[in-house]
Amino acid sequence: METARFAALIAATITMGLVSGLFYGFSVAVMPGLRASGDRTVVETMQRINVAILNGWFLLGYLGALVFTALALALHLAAGGGRGALVPLIGAFVAYVLAMLVTGRVNIPLNNALAQAGPVDRIADPGAVRRAFEGPWVRANVGRTVLCTVAFGLLVWALALHG
Repeated sequence: METARFAALIAATITMGLVSGLFYGFSVAVMPGLRASGDRTVVETMQRINVAILNGWFLLGYLGALVFTALALALHLAAGGGRGALVPLIGAFVAYVLAMLVTGRVNIPLNNALAQAGPVDRIADPGAVRRAFEGPWVRANVGRTVLCTVAFGLLVWALALHG
């Protein structure tokens, strides 16, 4: 049981770090880089990214962070708390669920609207499509980046308490 708890906690920390880093990369590099680009470039690039990101490696990190954090929490609860790691585990789980809610309620609908705009060369007003997408998407991404970073930090804390 101890090995399973520790393995779940390590897997949760790694996958949370991957997701946090992905969102951070968009916050500090991808979206600032696109900010200086033309409207058609931004729309087309984000349309392509939104298709490319739907792959097994992304899902392993994104869903793995939820599953492994929940598993680590459940195993620590079953063992009676696990030397103080329970509080940061609960915090990490809550922070990540909130990040997933932001993703599901803001980022995914914006991605879907961008896809529904159609091929960029057929969009009559790519500036309007960009304005409807970029600002809200960036703000939501910053929020989920902060939430995932908090969750990652809490998982690191839980690892330190566990060890």
